Amino acid sequence: MARICKQAESLNTLETGSLGRRDFLYHFGRGLGSVALTSLLAQDGLLKAEGSTSPLAPKPGHFPPMAKSCIFLFMYGGPSQMDTFDPKPALTRFHGTRVTRVYAGGGDGANLEERLYVGSPFQFKKYGESGLEVSDMFPTLGTCADDLAVLRSMYTDTEIHPMATFQMNLGTFLPGSPSMGSWIVHGLGTENQNLPAFVVLSGGGVWSGAVNWSNGYLPAVTQGTLFNSDGPPVMDLQPPKEMTQERQQGAISFLNQLNEPYLKSNPANGDLSARMKNYELAFRMQTSVPDAVNIAGESERTKAMYGLNDRITEPMGQRCLLARRLVERGVRFVQVYSHGWDSHERIGEQHRKRGQETDRPIAALLQDLKQRGLLKETLVVWCGEFGRTPDNHKYFFKTYPGRDHNKHAMTMWFAGGGVKGGTVVGATDETGLKAVDNRYHLHDVHATILRLMGLDDMRLTYYHGGRFKRLTDLGGRPIKEILA
Repeated sequence: MARICKQAESLNTLETGSLGRRDFLYHFGRGLGSVALTSLLAQDGLLKAEGSTSPLAPKPGHFPPMAKSCIFLFMYGGPSQMDTFDPKPALTRFHGTRVTRVYAGGGDGANLEERLYVGSPFQFKKYGESGLEVSDMFPTLGTCADDLAVLRSMYTDTEIHPMATFQMNLGTFLPGSPSMGSWIVHGLGTENQNLPAFVVLSGGGVWSGAVNWSNGYLPAVTQGTLFNSDGPPVMDLQPPKEMTQERQQGAISFLNQLNEPYLKSNPANGDLSARMKNYELAFRMQTSVPDAVNIAGESERTKAMYGLNDRITEPMGQRCLLARRLVERGVRFVQVYSHGWDSHERIGEQHRKRGQETDRPIAALLQDLKQRGLLKETLVVWCGEFGRTPDNHKYFFKTYPGRDHNKHAMTMWFAGGGVKGGTVVGATDETGLKAVDNRYHLHDVHATILRLMGLDDMRLTYYHGGRFKRLTDLGGRPIKEILA
């Protein structure tokens, strides 16, 4: 009781302006701690900063950015490195030769298995001044060789589709973790407040769906927005005909009036803040989204370049053209999916189809960005979730040669902002089974993407579950060989 009375006296002394030395130091220290705590909470997105108009307002990165936007081309299913950008002439010699090795069997337990090498059914050609070797799956993309930086020595930690897809998108196997796009949006905000900062163009189903573009434990406003391939790009975006803009705006204002007192009393409630901002964003999107996805105004030459006049290339062409239109309007991160790359059988037939579907649209995307002056500020990334094996089970070899999953080696490429085009980094062994020279883990790839966008993966953190977390977990090393 005596202690309580003494504290009350000190507070009263503070109010009357007569402050002792000890009381001054006590209150000064407490006030300084409050300022520091407020700063940390604002930094981690748990407290709205004074004067901030939007949680997605553009923010400076840790470094001067080399790219303002990123288009991530996800070849869902796992393209084969030795049939795309990593030629292996030895496989032609070994074709049909028996090999016995430990086979993980897609995660069903390791076992010894007799297999047969499968030579590539594709031919390779050198393109551009760099002499980059590209499969005849991609004759149009080959003309962009001097813009590509090919990483041949990447490896991951799993060869199971859902987990590998999670690791590529989330940096971890754990669903509920923030996606790469959400991390980038959290770190940088977005240039366009009338469109989502992070857009997903899937064109079909993806393992576990929205988990792959989830905000996880980051603020809800960083979550990816799925644009539909058929029908309205965003479901239920347009209001009923009797709901005028004035009535909508009045309804949103009324909801905000009801929510704001509670939000002020609990500023850490990120879900409520995000819900309020999303209502406002949805209202603005009713005008901005139809304009962004309306490709009718594009020239016939542009439509033909993307392959919109061909039923085979049209689906991917529409997604690539839409990706260009979105980054052109200030969207920070766009993820574009291509499906059907899981070629356990008929590698020649199946991969050839995937090439026909994607070669022209992806080349058009690079060429279009370049001619508009956007490629120098847009990072374009191409990859799958893992690579393929140089061999296959003898059962499949007899009739339909294909390739299995492979976590030990995969190929991907980068182009655009901050990338040194016409570059090849690393190497795999003679058959393409394992990365052996200048190996880079997936965390290094994520660190590289963040670095090109102006972010330090070690400083892009969020406190959750008792520790500061990152996209790259314990960190990655940027791939310096591809940095311009």
